[in-house]
Amino acid sequence: MRCEIVALGTELLLGQIVDTNSAWLAERLATLGVDCYFQARVGDNLTRIQEALRQALARSDVVITCGGLGPTQDDITRQAIADVMGVPLQRDPALFTRIEAIFHQRGRPFADNNALQADVPVGAQAMPTIVGTAPGLICPVGDKLIYALPGVPWEMKEMFETDVLPDLLRQRARYGDAAATIVNHTLYCLGLGESVIAARLTPRLQALEASGNPTIAFLASEVAGVRVRITAKAADAEEARRMLEDEAREVRALLGDAVFSEGDDDPAHHLPEAVVLRLLEERGQTLAVAESLTGGGIGARLTSIAGASRVFRGGIIAYASAVKFDLLDVPPGPVVSEETAAHMARNVCRVLHADVGLAATGVAGLDSQEGLSPGTVCVAVAWKGEVTTRTLNLAGRPREQIRILTATWLFDMLRRKIMNVPAASH
Repeated sequence: MRCEIVALGTELLLGQIVDTNSAWLAERLATLGVDCYFQARVGDNLTRIQEALRQALARSDVVITCGGLGPTQDDITRQAIADVMGVPLQRDPALFTRIEAIFHQRGRPFADNNALQADVPVGAQAMPTIVGTAPGLICPVGDKLIYALPGVPWEMKEMFETDVLPDLLRQRARYGDAAATIVNHTLYCLGLGESVIAARLTPRLQALEASGNPTIAFLASEVAGVRVRITAKAADAEEARRMLEDEAREVRALLGDAVFSEGDDDPAHHLPEAVVLRLLEERGQTLAVAESLTGGGIGARLTSIAGASRVFRGGIIAYASAVKFDLLDVPPGPVVSEETAAHMARNVCRVLHADVGLAATGVAGLDSQEGLSPGTVCVAVAWKGEVTTRTLNLAGRPREQIRILTATWLFDMLRRKIMNVPAASH
C-alpha cells in the first residue's frame, strides 16, 4: 500500500504556518510500514485541490488530506473531494445533530455556516470521532481511499489514531500487504563535511544499492553537524532494529570519532551542546564561556538545554576590546588571535570559578579587523590546566552562520578533549 499526504491551506504556502501535520503523519505511517513517496501542499483553490487529489490518487492507493473541513468560505476540501468522486454533497441529518449538540455543550453559538460541516459526499462517511467541530471523512474513490482530516494538529492526531488507523490496517489487508514497520537510526557527526562523509560511506552505499534496504541518507546543518540516517523496513520492529544495528556498526567503523552521538529519540538530546553538558556532568565538572563575536550565542545554546545549570556557571560577553582587557586580563593589543582566545578561556574559569572554559574571538562582520578578513575566528578550550587553541577560516559565509559554526566547532573541540580523540580539521 502506498499513501500520499496532501496538506491544504494557503497559509502553508505563504509560510504563515509550518506544516507539522505532514511530518507527523509521515512518521506515523513509517512505523506502520506504509510507504509514503509523495507529499503536497495546496492553497485554498478548488481547481488546484482537485488536481492535487487526482494526481495523488493516480500514483497512490490512499490519500490523507489535512485541513479545509471548517465552516468558512475557504474550507473547500469537502467540495473538492465530492467533485473528484463525481458525486454531490449531501447533508447528513444525524451528523448535523451531533455538531449542533457539541456547540450547545460548549456554550458556543451555532452559526448557520456551521451546518456546512455536516455536508458529506454521497458514498462517503463521516468518521465516528469528532474532536473539535469538524468531522473527518472516509471517502472511497473507486478502489482507492481518501481520508480527510482537520488541520488543527491535536484534532488531526486524535482522529488519525482513533478512526483512520484501524481502517487503514483493514485496508492494507485488502491490498495483500504483510504487516511491516519502518525504523530509523541516526548517527550525529562533527568534524567531517557532508561530502567527506558520503565518500567514506561509499562502500556501504554500494553494498546496499542492490537491496535498497536498509537505506542511508544525509542531512547537514550548522548547529548539529551532519546527520547520517539509516532506515530499515522489516516484518516487525525487532527485525528492523537488528538490521539497523548491523548497518550502524558498519557505518560507525567508517566514520570513527566523527560520530559524537546517535539515536532516534528527540533530536535536541543529540545537539553538540547537550552532549558536552552530559559529558561534563558525568565527570562532575563545571563550564564557563567567554565570547566576543558570538555575542552570547554560545551561552544561549547551552542554557537552552534542560538541566544546564548543573554544569554551566555562566559567561562573559567581552564584545568590546576594553572588556577583554579589564575583565579577562587579555594583554593590550590585537584581540583576534589565538593568544587572546587562550587568555579569555583560562581567565573566565578563574573569574567564574569553573573547571572548563571556552572562548571565541574573531571577525564576523562585513569589514576586515586588525588586517584580518571576515570569517577569521580564534577559539580556545581551557581543560585541566591546559589551553588548546585553533584558528578557523570561515570566510565567505554570512555573519550569522559564522557565529553558529564557531559555537558548534567549540563544542566539538571540547567533546574531543573530554573523550581524548584527535582534533578535527576544518
